[in-house]
Amino acid sequence: MPQSPTGRPTLEDVARLADVSLGSASRALSDPGLVKPKTLKRVTQAVEQLGYVRNGAARALASRRTFSVGAVYPTLHNPAFADSIHALQQTLWGFGYQLVVASHEYVEEREYEVVRSIVERGVDGLILVGVEHDQQVFDLVRHRKLPLVLTWSLEQPPYGHTVGFSNRQAAYDLTRAVLAKGHKDIAVVCGSRKHNERARQRVSGTADAMADHGLTLREDWIVEQPLSVEGGKLAMRHILAMAQRPTAVMCNTDTLAIGALHECRMHGIVVPDEMSITGYDDIELASLTIPPLATVHIPTAQMGTLSARRLVGLIEDRDLGETPALSHEVIIRESLGQAPSTRRRKKAPDVHDRGAR
Repeated sequence: MPQSPTGRPTLEDVARLADVSLGSASRALSDPGLVKPKTLKRVTQAVEQLGYVRNGAARALASRRTFSVGAVYPTLHNPAFADSIHALQQTLWGFGYQLVVASHEYVEEREYEVVRSIVERGVDGLILVGVEHDQQVFDLVRHRKLPLVLTWSLEQPPYGHTVGFSNRQAAYDLTRAVLAKGHKDIAVVCGSRKHNERARQRVSGTADAMADHGLTLREDWIVEQPLSVEGGKLAMRHILAMAQRPTAVMCNTDTLAIGALHECRMHGIVVPDEMSITGYDDIELASLTIPPLATVHIPTAQMGTLSARRLVGLIEDRDLGETPALSHEVIIRESLGQAPSTRRRKKAPDVHDRGAR
């Protein structure tokens, strides 16, 4: 079989070996759904036999697309985000797109620079987490006329489309489960609420559920810390030093809750006998902690899949189906127990006196 001057197989070589037209070979590689299964099979076999690799630059020039998508996450340390990214990438591959991922580690001033860097690479669309971003970010994406999908929230954004769930309702439902166990003194551990509508919605969900039961979420019992295991440890250290301790601590992520569980264990606080702890996300480790963590399950993988489909539909101006609001599920595990009696929680001894175990 004749080869190209470079010695590398060409699309013409693929078409010749597959015994199809050049146009059919091209369609089979760019949009497999438009060709017959037999044609697709012959082209695929020819590609594998020849070791053909498409010329990305030529493809981009011809289609005016790079077939790449950018995604900027607050952090890559959260397993919930990792699950979503995995599903996002797998789905994009199925449509012939590559994923470029970056994070800003919850530094608002850094997000614009990260987004600009990705946009300048020539991506065809962008995925961000949450709807609250610096106006510069929205202006940049709008100016470039880039399709934008905002995840993890259902709030109306200034620009773009959302794929997510109700953070407020998820926190509300989990709080009702905590209240059903007799808890009235509830603390919340969350990330910074500034520039983060998801954190604010989760706190408001808990406050609203408590208000419906005639209770008030104390502002001094809302503890903001970095959304990490270390942040959970620091938050619990602060809570254990309080003159009056809450009987339940609701953490806005499972990673925070894991840190809080660890700190309780270090100070001899028995969970849930002396204090209940809940998380949020239902990451894989949530069921493996001691005790297993009560939490709210968020369909993170489904969010990645639907985000990819929504973005590709916007890029290619085609209907890939409606994107429904995602549902959540309260997961009751052993870290949530009945509220201790008043007698058992009159005034806790100083944590430093109890010592670490």
